[in-house]
Amino acid sequence: MKIDFGADRPHHRQLADILRADITAGRLKPAQQLPSQNRLMQQYGLGSVAVRQALAILRHEGLITTTRGEGSAVMVYDRKPYHVAPGADVEFRMPSPTERRELRDEAADETAMPEGVPIAVITPGPRKHRVMLRGDRWRLVFGDEGETGRPGA
Repeated sequence: MKIDFGADRPHHRQLADILRADITAGRLKPAQQLPSQNRLMQQYGLGSVAVRQALAILRHEGLITTTRGEGSAVMVYDRKPYHVAPGADVEFRMPSPTERRELRDEAADETAMPEGVPIAVITPGPRKHRVMLRGDRWRLVFGDEGETGRPGA
């Protein structure tokens, strides 16, 4: 795909669409490095701001992670199942900075929670209280199969 410089759609959004399509189609695989920002600028004829904005969109969507000095890579999700109780209300969203710190601090290995990782907020949780789960650690399972899961189980 190419950037349509005559289109009304902003160039950074077009680039995000192209990279998103490559990720969802499997042309870019989990843990695979994306081309460098310089390479993307050359390949698509865009400036650095447009490329950075496109990568920021994909990070926000939870599709990629960026590490300073290493570049961007497709996000890898190795998640444990979490069984959601029937009737629970589930909300998916991006965490606030405070929630990101809380979830990082609760992790046994205290790894930083990468930017772009969504959370699931389940109300009521298994013990009739609100539960917040990192999207990169848990996979929600709906239905009545097995016991209701809980973090750390």
